[in-house]
Amino acid sequence: MRAKIALEYYVLDVFSNTSYKGNPLSVVFTDGNLELEVYQNIAKEFGYSETSFVYYSAEQKALNVRSFTPIGFEIDGAGHNLLGAVCGALLKKIPIFEEQEEHNRFVIMKNASIPITVKFDPETHYPIVQMHQKSAVIKQQIPTYKIAIALGLKIKDLEIDMLVPTVVETEVAHTMVPLRNSKLLNECTPDSKLLIEISKEYQFEGFYCFSVSDPSEDHIVEARFFNPIIGIEEDPATGTAAGPLIGFLTKNRYAEPNKEYKILQGVKLNQASLIEVMERKNDILVGGSSVITMRGELYI
Repeated sequence: MRAKIALEYYVLDVFSNTSYKGNPLSVVFTDGNLELEVYQNIAKEFGYSETSFVYYSAEQKALNVRSFTPIGFEIDGAGHNLLGAVCGALLKKIPIFEEQEEHNRFVIMKNASIPITVKFDPETHYPIVQMHQKSAVIKQQIPTYKIAIALGLKIKDLEIDMLVPTVVETEVAHTMVPLRNSKLLNECTPDSKLLIEISKEYQFEGFYCFSVSDPSEDHIVEARFFNPIIGIEEDPATGTAAGPLIGFLTKNRYAEPNKEYKILQGVKLNQASLIEVMERKNDILVGGSSVITMRGELYI
């Protein structure tokens, strides 16, 4: 019988400094690429919305990251899957930036270079990672009635002033869905089958539903994210959608460029997350920190 190989893993709660809040992510440390089926089996076994696999490439002088959902779908975008992977590697003391210039730090994801910025919280000493997403591209609007039906709401519940459901893309295309208040946001009951049909028809992935917060709050919006087309019924924190949302809000004058905002997500799941976002001239920053909640070994 072939001896099994042990791989170390961390489970981190991403976009949080508190265990059992934020978005849980399993980060598996490997010595290189694995067979596709192995990635998929491990991601299915963990069952989190995403599982990331990382190793340091001396040849590329960078951390390599691949991420999979429980149904075996490989993720393209830089969201909590990438942020948690980088935090995990730093907390494990892997010198992932040792051969990189301080102002040109990056990681490799699916052979693409993703720029990042890292600093450390002076109190917790946790790494705070900012991912540099592309500038937001505003695409087509989606008929409000279709999404209202899929969310179990009325058309009037989905329109805030001039904001209507709109597909926006940075790394990944998602639909931004404005709701009139947080009560409606947290009471809506999505029909996954209908959401998948809309995603296929208009060629985007997830639905980032949000309500604009009172100015007295420390977050600009509260949000929920549904992406059943890739196997995510609801996500507690979604970096690939937070970037498009701040771009959407800035272009519609609900936010200002070069100013940091926070997005609150995961309240309905009792996994409150705070995502830091900022639109700049040539990119969008999406950031936060992570905390290790579990660690162990798995066998292949």
